[in-house]
Amino acid sequence: MPSPVPLAGRHALVTGAGRGIGAAIARRLAADGAVLTLLGRGAEALQTLAAELPASARPHAIACDVGDAQAIARAFHEAAEVHGGVQVLVNNAGQAEAAPFGRTSDELWQRMLTVNLSGSFYCARAALPAMQRAGWGRIVNIASTAGQRGYAYVAAYAAAKHGVIGLTRSLALEVAAQGITVNAVCPGYTETALLQASVDQVMHKTGRSAEDARAAFERSNPQGRIVQPDEVADAVAWLATPAAASINGQSISVSGGEVMN
Repeated sequence: MPSPVPLAGRHALVTGAGRGIGAAIARRLAADGAVLTLLGRGAEALQTLAAELPASARPHAIACDVGDAQAIARAFHEAAEVHGGVQVLVNNAGQAEAAPFGRTSDELWQRMLTVNLSGSFYCARAALPAMQRAGWGRIVNIASTAGQRGYAYVAAYAAAKHGVIGLTRSLALEVAAQGITVNAVCPGYTETALLQASVDQVMHKTGRSAEDARAAFERSNPQGRIVQPDEVADAVAWLATPAAASINGQSISVSGGEVMN
């Protein structure tokens, strides 16, 4: 029988952990027995989440911008001092912003790449040496269906998320024989503050009601609904377990069938 706490004692670090998908992942990994480092830009949100988690998770919160390579190096050093080397890394921190291609500024382009792609690279680079020494590790990158198929008006975001999937595949091959797996989870439209911001943007630009704007996002999912953060967390949690040892280099769509590989 599988263990009810398959990650007992494993040190998991989740970026963008203060809300939405990141918070759901942190709760699920804690339930699976992991000890947790919570990374995010908002210290207050991280502390609020830490207070909700079971004492067994021994949550340690670090306010950090994943786009700052030096800050990431310091954060991983601090995390290792508290819980030992990171064994499960979940690169969840991300940001999305829409603009027509011709009005995509250099600053917007660079920001999408820095937060969504470079941040994943910096964190994986910081986590990998401890995993290699231990001969075991799990890296799960939260990408997006935008990284599997693309969407209009989010060229910078989609390019960054395609990059996350490319990074996932290349690193997975590099560490495949070292007891480490690297995979991507690609949510469709998910019930988060980011989705609400998109609904608000549609309402503002088109004059549609909130119900009509939300329905447009629901229709992208063949199941006719919005994905829930806990569903994404379930996929991440499975990939983090020993049972998923043969799953490597995959981009798993959590989208009700919007993307089929």
